[in-house]
Amino acid sequence: MRIKGFIFDYGGTLDTRGNHWGKVLWHGYERTGVPVGEQDFRDAYVYGERTLATSPIVKPDFTFRDTLQAKIRLQLQWLEEKRNLGDATGYLKRILDDVYQQTMQTTKESALVLEELAKKYPLVLVSNFYGNIATVLREFSLDHLFGDIIESAVVGIRKPDARIFALGVERLGMKAEEVAVVGDSYDKDILPSHSIGCHTIWFKGEGWTDEVVENPVADKVIGSLKEILSLAE
Repeated sequence: MRIKGFIFDYGGTLDTRGNHWGKVLWHGYERTGVPVGEQDFRDAYVYGERTLATSPIVKPDFTFRDTLQAKIRLQLQWLEEKRNLGDATGYLKRILDDVYQQTMQTTKESALVLEELAKKYPLVLVSNFYGNIATVLREFSLDHLFGDIIESAVVGIRKPDARIFALGVERLGMKAEEVAVVGDSYDKDILPSHSIGCHTIWFKGEGWTDEVVENPVADKVIGSLKEILSLAE
């Protein structure tokens, strides 16, 4: 692939090793011994995500830890009301500490790859986020690595709308065929960016479902972010 610039997704790509955030949180529930089944958790997760998407709960100055806490609190509230889960406050701190610790470690690993890549290529971030991505990038010392940030809550376009990736290409000042898009979601990252002519690198981890993608259009499928460094040589 002849690449001159990169567009990166954020959530699920740089902070979870390609794993869907719903699965990451579920495993946090498992590790901390929260007495709920996976289907009940899934229902609570969907409730929390829909609530965050439609209510101004997350503020621009929210760190990722603040955002994660808001997510988990909504999930536990649903479980408390719908499934009679007790001790929601105690569970909240345990899950938050567990998952946030993992997120910090994963993000540090991603930062090392991005640092190497940024020595040779301009990088742009394209993310469905809540209006606080700049705060999150500063929290994890990633803010200096991206020449521009395109955030759904700011531009008013959400993935899988391909126009958000077209904005990323525009900010790079390149043609689509000169840009590689790296993302964990086949439907939200790979398909739309492929449709406008970008190269695509699918960071494939544990998905939300067990659905198998037959004949994926991704130019490359990776299991570790470090693999990008060899692709970019």
